[in-house]
Amino acid sequence: MKLSAKVLVLVAADIIHRCFNDDFSPDCARKMNKLFTSIFALAVSSLTVASLAQDIKGDAKVGETKNAMCIGCHGIKGYQSSFPEVYKVPMISGQSAGYISAALHEYKKGERKYPTMRGIAETLSDQDIADLAAYYSTHGLVAGAELPAKPAKEPSVEVQALLNKANCASCHGANFSKPIDPSYPKIAGQHADYLYVALKAYKADNGNHPNAKVGRSHPIMGGMAKQYSNAELKAMSNYLSSVEGDLKVVPESRFR
Repeated sequence: MKLSAKVLVLVAADIIHRCFNDDFSPDCARKMNKLFTSIFALAVSSLTVASLAQDIKGDAKVGETKNAMCIGCHGIKGYQSSFPEVYKVPMISGQSAGYISAALHEYKKGERKYPTMRGIAETLSDQDIADLAAYYSTHGLVAGAELPAKPAKEPSVEVQALLNKANCASCHGANFSKPIDPSYPKIAGQHADYLYVALKAYKADNGNHPNAKVGRSHPIMGGMAKQYSNAELKAMSNYLSSVEGDLKVVPESRFR
């Protein structure tokens, strides 16, 4: 829980800083109240998830025997989704186990919406999810390989300003591959079009809408994404995709 607390403190400090610069206008005060309420709810949720995660340990070898419904999309290089728009499905080999587990639980509960993923997640037990998360978190990684502490490719001045605006590295790590909380994703090297679609989904914040077929809701990411135009979200996605990271597609032998 220390990591989760650190995230909450960073977000709270950022809000206070922005409002001091805005002389605590009524609009800023309303935003503070709304976001602090969301942060409290997130903290309670994090306690519950952390408690469950401590009770269920994933087995990577067992997870390999349970990935039949995963490899048809995530085990094919260049595989694209066509709904609600065309984009490459995310790379999950090398992704954080905590994030994979959190995402699957969100799909299962309907908090993150996508018809195919909801259908798959609903068939998985908590142990299945833990096993798959353990498997994919090490899948394709080379023992002893280390990523650089900082991205080798520097962003443009404009993109750096965008990344600084939401302080992306404070949660996802200095090289965007070492998130400070296990439930946060590695984003370095992820497909640009997927990152763009995900950020737009957070910006739309329709994950809790009962009639939504696709969507995401997250109190922190929603607030961050809403600060940007779609063009700015795309510029950040393009840069993050160019950064060296752990994520990859490892083709299954039957698809090579």
